[in-house]
Amino acid sequence: MDKLNLAIWVVGIALGGAFVYLLYNYIRGLWGSPRELFILFITKIIEYAAYGATNMCFVLYLSSDVGLSDIEAGSFIGFWSMGLTLTTIFVGAVCDAIGIKKTLLIGTIVLIISRIVMPFTSNFWIAFIFGFIPLALGVGIMGPVLSVGIKRFTTKEGTAMGFALFYTLMNVGWALGGIIFDTVRGIFGEHAGASFGAVHFSTYQIIFLVGFFLSIPNLILIILMRDRVRMTEEQGVVIDPKGEELHGSTFSVATQTIKNAVRDTGNIFGQAVREKAFWYFLFMLGILVFVRLVFYHFHYTFPKYGIRVLGEGVKIGNIYGVLNPTMIVFLVPLVGYLTRKISSYKMMVVGTTISAVSVFIATMPAEIFSPWMNTWFAELIFNRWLKVPAEMQQPVFFTLIVFIFTFTVGESIWSPRLMQFTAEIAPVGREGSYIALSYLPYFGAKFIAGPMSGWLVATYTPEGAASYPNHYWVWIWIGGMAALSPLGLIIFRKLFHAAENAHKNDHKATA
Repeated sequence: MDKLNLAIWVVGIALGGAFVYLLYNYIRGLWGSPRELFILFITKIIEYAAYGATNMCFVLYLSSDVGLSDIEAGSFIGFWSMGLTLTTIFVGAVCDAIGIKKTLLIGTIVLIISRIVMPFTSNFWIAFIFGFIPLALGVGIMGPVLSVGIKRFTTKEGTAMGFALFYTLMNVGWALGGIIFDTVRGIFGEHAGASFGAVHFSTYQIIFLVGFFLSIPNLILIILMRDRVRMTEEQGVVIDPKGEELHGSTFSVATQTIKNAVRDTGNIFGQAVREKAFWYFLFMLGILVFVRLVFYHFHYTFPKYGIRVLGEGVKIGNIYGVLNPTMIVFLVPLVGYLTRKISSYKMMVVGTTISAVSVFIATMPAEIFSPWMNTWFAELIFNRWLKVPAEMQQPVFFTLIVFIFTFTVGESIWSPRLMQFTAEIAPVGREGSYIALSYLPYFGAKFIAGPMSGWLVATYTPEGAASYPNHYWVWIWIGGMAALSPLGLIIFRKLFHAAENAHKNDHKATA
């Protein structure tokens, strides 16, 4: 065991050093950018830590605290997630119209309202109206605006580096969220919670409360941002002049601002939908939705599945919520450097194939991994990392860990290319519209994914069952869905190239 301890320390120090080196190079390459860029990065870490922690307990809260069944909770979170996506679609154009700072302020204030309500109620309608609805608005606002800001606050040369750091810090935030999720569950139990004075909070409500406290520093940071700032190739950091001044009472000014935003938003959307390149691009995203929905099941199917199959108190947040983003932090820059000369199409085909095939690892008989029990690897997983009691240690842990490990390798290949392509195809001044509208195929897919999530856990891992011999069917369904993405990319290869060519021609015409 001394050798194992030494190996853990050596690997930990090496990875820590590599992470510091990565950050140093990213920041050095972006050093001439306005301070607003770095404020965005800090707020991104904090927001994704808050959202990552609370996102994993939504379905648990809905069933354990609110009293919904598995199918009801899955269906609700699916339709709620559709609302979130719909918000995201419209927010991008609003951001183009009213500016980054104002949009971020609105989003953060709405998130704070939501996160202070949910810890104090288990009533469905109160949670829905004052918790989940503003939460969808806040999260939908924050997501695309951060992407728009990175493009506005960097030069053409720095955009790729900005998005690389964006993706890295996003995953740092997700990892922190997984740690928060498991730490709170470890301290307060799966269901016990705690009382503070006369108020009792469930464990999942305490996680929401942590999310509220994390939102406060974000509000302060966003207030410190300057408005109308952008990075130019020739002049560096510039502040654009104010637009048309509005006069009158506070109410009339607010009304006029909303009317202007709606008018500008409509114009921006109208321009986007008339472009052939946009529709090619949207179809491509529709093909990739199927593998992207695996993330949906990680967030909403896996928490209940993991607790029931692996046991209450198990660090399911670490198994996905920490392992996946931690690997992404180190794999993305490495894969990006090694494959920088390979076309996006090939990268997406290879990456989505690896991610889709990996899901079927979770369907394999757990006994295949029995030889791994009582080895140094089992000691590392069960005793050093997940802290699993001896009576709960079983080979099925290995099937899930190997599956998520392999899925993440595939994700590191295809996901960054997709994010960069989404931003680069956008014409100047309509970045928010394109980035936001890229969520449209995801919106329709969630109509099926939400009820599917609840049905899967209710059918194959029903609450209260003594055992779950057919739990692997959860992943057969999800894997079959994910496989449609690489197949679609191969079948519709010509359309993908048409999207790339249309994008290049539009940029030549603009130049």
